[in-house]
Amino acid sequence: MSIDDDILLDDPIDPASDPGPDPAPAGDVHFRTCPLCEAGCGLQVEVLDGEVTRIRGDRQDVFSHGYICPKGSTLKQLHEDPDRLRKPLIKRDGRHVEVSWAEAFAEVDRLLTDVISTHGRAAIGFYAGNPTAHNLSASMYIRTLINSIGTKHRFSASTVDQMPKHVSSGYLFGTPVTVPVPDLDRTDYLLMLGADPYESNGSLCTAPDFPGRLEAIRERGGRVVVVDPRRSKTAQHADEWIGILPGTDAMFLLAVVHTLFAEQLTSPGTLAAFTHGIDEMETLSKEFSPEAVATHVGVPAETIARIARELAGAPTAAVYGRVGASMQRFGTLSNWLVDVVNILTGNLDRPGGAMFTKPAVGNATTHGSPRTGSGFKIGRGHTRVRGLPEVLGEYPVAAMAEEIDTPGEGQLKAMVMVAGNPVLSTPDGARLAKAFDTLEAMICVDIYLNETTRHANVILPAPSPLQKSHYDVLLSQFNVRNVANYSPPVLNLDDDQPDEWEVLATLSSIAQGNGANQDPHVVNEVSVTAMLQTAVRSESGNVFGRDIEELRDQIGDLRGVERQLDVMLRTGPYGDAFGTKPDGLRMSILQANPHGVDLGPLQPRMPDILRTPSGMIELAPKPLLEDVDRLRAALLEPVDVTSMQLIGRRQLRSNNSWMHNINVLMKGKPRCTLVVNTDDALRIGLTHGGNATITSATSHVVAVVEVSADIRQGVVSLPHGWGHDLDGTTMAVASSKAGVNSNLLAGTTNDDLDIPSGTSVLNGIRVTVTA
Repeated sequence: MSIDDDILLDDPIDPASDPGPDPAPAGDVHFRTCPLCEAGCGLQVEVLDGEVTRIRGDRQDVFSHGYICPKGSTLKQLHEDPDRLRKPLIKRDGRHVEVSWAEAFAEVDRLLTDVISTHGRAAIGFYAGNPTAHNLSASMYIRTLINSIGTKHRFSASTVDQMPKHVSSGYLFGTPVTVPVPDLDRTDYLLMLGADPYESNGSLCTAPDFPGRLEAIRERGGRVVVVDPRRSKTAQHADEWIGILPGTDAMFLLAVVHTLFAEQLTSPGTLAAFTHGIDEMETLSKEFSPEAVATHVGVPAETIARIARELAGAPTAAVYGRVGASMQRFGTLSNWLVDVVNILTGNLDRPGGAMFTKPAVGNATTHGSPRTGSGFKIGRGHTRVRGLPEVLGEYPVAAMAEEIDTPGEGQLKAMVMVAGNPVLSTPDGARLAKAFDTLEAMICVDIYLNETTRHANVILPAPSPLQKSHYDVLLSQFNVRNVANYSPPVLNLDDDQPDEWEVLATLSSIAQGNGANQDPHVVNEVSVTAMLQTAVRSESGNVFGRDIEELRDQIGDLRGVERQLDVMLRTGPYGDAFGTKPDGLRMSILQANPHGVDLGPLQPRMPDILRTPSGMIELAPKPLLEDVDRLRAALLEPVDVTSMQLIGRRQLRSNNSWMHNINVLMKGKPRCTLVVNTDDALRIGLTHGGNATITSATSHVVAVVEVSADIRQGVVSLPHGWGHDLDGTTMAVASSKAGVNSNLLAGTTNDDLDIPSGTSVLNGIRVTVTA
């Protein structure tokens, strides 16, 4: 399905159609990586007289080979959206008004200085939204900004998304970024739980044309099996759909583990020599037989046992679990057991199995001493109100509202937020919205006046994606092939518009107490120096003991975040080591290769990739074994057949609450619908196109009904990221297609969290549905 979509700028079409041969380009041609989802597709952007005239897939891109989805074609519409902010806004007398950048930064300085002098730095909270992971400037500057603020009250979208995978990977392998990805292009058997890459384009698995790669598995005689409560678009194109009950993936996988041991199908191969805990897993799995869990998971025992046999018997196989397996009561256990099954079947770290990327910019798996490290821990701090533990340096978003609206020592009085919309994307957004209104200062970096930024005192807009350079620093850690792609800006910045890194650098300067007038290039150079110092001190690095100034001279006249990127590339696993490896990577190489640099297929990396204190894979880490007690308790609970369970779903034309203000993506039939099983609709009295009230223990919403046979009985589905009907926003298209906020139905109590990771339960919410 790797095709080149010539998607008309005014009417994105189905990515499955082929437009035929290339027409002659109109104007200048630019190549860049799309920043709108994790797939990282290459784009060919044609510009005439400063205006984009065409966007199509880059057929020469080393990773995507011309594939593009409808989102990538609309970067022109996003750039030209009249609702996109071009000037900073300050709230005065309850209304946001445009001001100059100097006035906006001065107001930020005044607000933050007042809060710090009155309440201390601990009274400032920080939130990073999902778009920061798709953003070069944010990737480089978020840590600098957080450290400049000096607060431990850090939150992000991670605890409504992928945090369980980071936690399980940390315990298993030693670092939270040691995340295996399915080797899609070489596997013979793929089992996917809670993943819908036909709509999402993939998650924690960077793979342009994910659907085409799945179809290629089947074309070469392989097998694709999808485990999901809903027969998603991905399931419709798979060999088999297994309609599991929400939130029971961990039980399902433990029953697979049980079968592997009971039928003597385990075969870890070379992994056995550096894996602790295989015997403990056999003991643990004994009580979770397919027969014991079948009623709870809603899958026949024989089906579970058969899947275990198929995984063990396939020439190569990979298990892949994503958002549906993370945003549930046992999210960390589910993600842990995905890798347990891969290890026990001998499919971890081998071609065709689940493998590890070696990113060009390096990460925790390429730095430090091979095989051993300090390991992974949580709980280096706890929230003030409820005592929830820190995970990866941040606290659960479920605690954000209470940390703001609960009086007492340490109460949050200010928030700094970058590219986030937690009023729509996190649980109980109504309470969070009220809490934001009590803050003494709220500073947002965002391109829209949306449901969250409407509460801000100051909004600082970033340039549009076409005006920024791009490199997937974070997401390239999960590529299904080792590649490196850098994109310079396509369009010039607006008059007096600072680059995004300059906005974040200035915020950092203000937070440090250096005022709003410090040259952002000074802040940037401090960051470059710190990176060089770290590199020359690392005995395992490729520039150990070198002179910093000699290295700085080689960076040359690169400006902004490109300077940091050059350091990361040169000191990374393929880098030129600042001249000692002449053929190695550096910025000039990427600049000379606009279609990217292909670094080859994934290669086995065990055991050197490990960073555990023991130097072993810790298959049965104590914190996760202890959490199995919750799973045991759930297995003893009677199956509730009286209430419905709510799950979410992804949609190809948006990414969470992104892109809902682009008319060509939003036109057509309503997409924020409640999908209900045909028999359930008949029983309840629901009609297709009518309305239904969905009520949880937290709240209720009313949604348009979509009756379908492609969802199991007892389960209903609402997409995530909608609810654009709140006053005070300036997003005309989104408001006209408002939909409902499914996360209003999610709770924030301890029972509403995946305990090890602090991730909110957004799948498997108990609800009642009425006409």
